[in-house]
This record gives sequence, C-alpha cells and structure tokens, in this order.
Amino acid sequence: MSQGNFHAKRVAAVTRQLAKQGIVNPRQVILDATTAQLYEEIVRRGEAQIVHGGPVAVLTGIYTGRSANDKFVVKDGSSQKHVAWGKVNRPYEGDYARLKQRMMAFLQGRDLFVQDCRVGADPAHQRKVRILTMWAWQSLFARNMFIHPRGFDNDKVDLPNYTVIAAPGFKADPSIDSTRSEAFIVLNLKEREVLIGGTGYGGEIKKSIFTVMNYLLPLEGVLPMHCSANIGEKGDTAIFFGLSGTGKTTLSTDSRRKMIGDDEHGWSDRGVFNFEGGCYAKVIRLSPSAEPEIWANTRKFGTVMENVVMDPVSRRVDLDSEAITENTRACYPLSSLDNVQEDGLGNHPEHVIMLTADAFGILPPVSRLTPEQAMFHFLSGYTAKLAGTERGVKDPQATFSTCFGAPFMVHDPVVYGEMLRDKLAKTHAKCWLVNTGWTGGAYGEGYRMPILETRAIINGILSGALDKAETRLDGVFGLHVPKAVADVDPVRLDPRKTWKNVKAFDEKAKHLAGQFADNFAQYAPRVAEEVRACAGR
Repeated sequence: MSQGNFHAKRVAAVTRQLAKQGIVNPRQVILDATTAQLYEEIVRRGEAQIVHGGPVAVLTGIYTGRSANDKFVVKDGSSQKHVAWGKVNRPYEGDYARLKQRMMAFLQGRDLFVQDCRVGADPAHQRKVRILTMWAWQSLFARNMFIHPRGFDNDKVDLPNYTVIAAPGFKADPSIDSTRSEAFIVLNLKEREVLIGGTGYGGEIKKSIFTVMNYLLPLEGVLPMHCSANIGEKGDTAIFFGLSGTGKTTLSTDSRRKMIGDDEHGWSDRGVFNFEGGCYAKVIRLSPSAEPEIWANTRKFGTVMENVVMDPVSRRVDLDSEAITENTRACYPLSSLDNVQEDGLGNHPEHVIMLTADAFGILPPVSRLTPEQAMFHFLSGYTAKLAGTERGVKDPQATFSTCFGAPFMVHDPVVYGEMLRDKLAKTHAKCWLVNTGWTGGAYGEGYRMPILETRAIINGILSGALDKAETRLDGVFGLHVPKAVADVDPVRLDPRKTWKNVKAFDEKAKHLAGQFADNFAQYAPRVAEEVRACAGR
C-alpha cells in the first residue's frame, strides 16, 4: 500500500471516530500534519508571521495567559469522590451536552487539525491524547509539546484515552452555557474530553492534559509534579520545583547534564519520567548568555512564539519588550535541544530542589530540608510577586501556590504532599530550598542573588559537596543552612547579616513567617504535627 493510501485510510478511520464523539461534517480532517506542512497552512491561512531565524510568531488575542477562573470540571460519580472541589476545581453547573453540541455545530464545515500524541514517557503510565484544533498553529503547538509516535505499523487507529477540542473562535454565552465569560476550559473526566473555547492561548491545551494527569496518576501511586528534571553522566537525577520567575527552566537547562523535561513529570516506583515532548519557556528579557539554549530556540524553525513584539520590516523579535504581555512564550520540541535524555526517563532523584524568589530578602540562598519540611514547603509553594508585574501591585506580595502548581492539583493537596514526603523517605533523596530572590534587603532596597552564585549553589548540590557541609539552624523557619558554599559570598548565606537594619529584618521575618502560618492553616488539620511545626518561629 502506498504511503498516500495508508494515510487516507487513517484519516477515514479518525473521521469515523470523531463522528461518534459528535464531531461531524468537517470540511476536512488534517491528520498528524508535519511541522513543514503546518508552516504552509499557518502562512496560507494568515494565522502567524515567520520571523528572523525561522519561528512563527502568533498573537493569542486578549487572552495572553491562562484563564484560571474560566476552568471547570464536570461532576460525576468518580470525580465527585476524588476531586477537591473549590476555587481551583470549580464544578461545571451548566449542561455539558448542550455546550458541546453548540461547539460542535460551530466546527461543522471547518478544517480540523488533529494530532494523535502521547503524554507520559513511561509506557506503564502513558496516555494517548488526541488534540483537535481549528487553527494550524495550535496543531503545531501540540505537535511540539506532546510526545509524537515515530510511525504507525498499520492503518488501525486506536481510540485516544483523552481528547482535547480547542476552538478559540467559539465563544460561550454565559447566560446559556453557565460559564463565567466567553472563555471556558471544561474537563469531563467521565467522557475523557476537554473543551476549550473563547481563548487562543496555547498553554490551555498543555495544562488541561497536565490537570488530567494530576487526577489519574495519584490513583496509580504515581506523584505528578510541576517541575523540571535533568540527569548527570552517572545517572543521578535531579528535579526542580518553582513558580514562574524563580529560574526553574534556566537552572535546570545545563549543558553538562541531559534534560529529561522542563515542566511536567511523574515520580513512580521506577523513577522519574517526563510527560511531554517539548518545552514551553517564558522568554521575556531572555539572555543569550544566561539562557543560551532557550535563546537559540527563539531563532529556530519549528518554534512557536506567542505574543512577542516583532519589527515588521526586519522580522526580528524584541525579547525585552512587554508591550503585548510580560508572559511571552516560546514552544519548541525537546529534540531541538543539544543535550536531552531522549527516552524521557530518569532514576529516582538524588536531589529535589525547590526554588523560590523571595522578594522580601528573608530566606537563605540555600537550605537543607527534612522530609517534613519538604512537605511543608511543597504544600506552601511560596514565591513573591514583584511590583510592576501586575496592575496595582506596588510592593512585593507573598504568593502561595500549593505543590508549585495549585491550578492543576485535582485531589486534596495533602495527597500530593504525603506522596512527596513518603517518596523522599523511601528513596533517601535529599531536598533543598533555594532562594533565587533578594538579599541585602527587600525588593527596592536589596538586590537579587547573583545568577552565578545561584548556579554555584546548584552545582554544590548536584555534585554532592553540600551533603557534608556544616550547617547552622536558621532562626526563622528552623532550616539547616550550609555555612560555606564554594564560589558564594559567605555573608550572603546568612540574610540577616546582609541587612543594614537588623531590627527591620527581624520584623519582616516575623511577618513572613506569619504569612506562611496563615496560609498553611488550611492544611494543618490534615497533616502530622511534625509538618505543622515547620511553619516558622
């Protein structure tokens, strides 16, 4: 059978499967289009522009980030039991069948781009996902982000475990659809579907599947993690937790270590595995010296760049401009990096690193955590929001995002916290809290930790040098702080000594500890006393 006939049979099979899901009368189904084919479609349809070096630059409209308040989960017998309902996991109060029917009617007569992909590099926990989009560039986004099978042995097309249908052009009517706005992300765990409408932000596709994995994997004894991971020459694996702006992607991208993945992983009884096949890096003020590999991908064919500012004549992007949004992004496949772990698998981690950007200048640059402290700081998920990053924010604000990914945690956060604590205890992995934020005072008075010293700290952790380092007991949170780290100014290892006004430090430290305690009160009744005691002094 010729390759053309082979592909035509697959398209026909997928079209029949879509019809059974209510997706009928498409103009055509464009199945598993390659990067080059999608480029042709993107340009022909006027969806994006090709910029200097080869990426495509797209604008996502008024939604330049995730719309967390427009995300819903459909209640059913199973989800009602397992989902932690509340601000994060809002029950969908509308008629799901009617919403889907209206959305499917909108898609009739349109070209549909379909990518049949995988999520989860470990075959024991892998899921088949079908990403259906109305825009070619979002199909390229999906092809970059998820694991794509290298080929098909026959014309039989397996049904996916989950289907994501993204139709940015379909806008909900809150009075009819019981949504909050025109945008919606609705997860139906029973029907194994995700409907995304009204928003063109690519991250909604990526994170909807991550949310699904956060629901499924704990039921299999696997800890899903919003983290990056890399592996050394000796097979030593490290994972990096951290919210936006803490340096997670930057610090885990190391030419001396192979990258397993930059954002989503699972920790099973066999080790760590990547969920994805690509990277979705924030590129605002990207530096070719500090982030050379990420920067290089902003000049490569196949990269999708969201909401970057571009010179209309030279077609060169201005990565320093936030005229459209500060949340500028680049999506590219892992294969475009020079040093990756191709199978996406790693051993049990030897080191677990939690990154925070403390804009108050209180937390030490590095601390060793006990399993109980690790659970406490994992559930806290602390960083600080800086002045100027959001409208109305004038001073640093403490931000807590449980498990360093609150919007994607479906079960009670304590479930994930206990899994982390137990895995640390079972594998004897060492856990560290690394502050990439301010020293010498709070934001506006002090200065950010020098990146070279932060890299020296990471090197000290990964080399094992800090395992044997003499420590002191931090007076605020009871953290074990190394007294010396190679290539790091020893004064900076004790934040109190870097402040001009020691009394001001003590007052700010007490205030921050109080914020930690207030935030942790929501988990306190469901955790052990040893964990509650980590809230501060």
